[in-house]
Amino acid sequence: MSTHFYGEGNIGSAPDYREFPNGNDEPRRLLRLNVYFDNPVPTKEGYEDRGGFWAPVELWHRDAEHWQALYQKGMRVLVEGRTVRDEWEDADENERVTFKIEARRVGILPYRIEAVTLSPKGQAAEPPQGE
Repeated sequence: MSTHFYGEGNIGSAPDYREFPNGNDEPRRLLRLNVYFDNPVPTKEGYEDRGGFWAPVELWHRDAEHWQALYQKGMRVLVEGRTVRDEWEDADENERVTFKIEARRVGILPYRIEAVTLSPKGQAAEPPQGE
């Protein structure tokens, strides 16, 4: 079961990048983000979060390794994809059910961003060194 998902939230921890062998083909690349999708409601004092939730976001893409350096903890993102029911067993062999988001797109929103640098047309930018 899956449902279309479109939400705005903040990345809660450093991205997790993994590669998976794919026979003789290029490995499959996964970038996992832990995102808090808030629900800001206007109040007299500003905004109050009502009913927000955490969700794991999975982004499968050949450029996932490069994007690991791009996405950062605290960054505001817009996620489009689908929710997927994920069944698993915990360490005590209890059956658990959670939902994750398989993202088609993860857009960076311009909150708390100091600068944006574009690479020349047709070339990928080099990831920052030393981070």
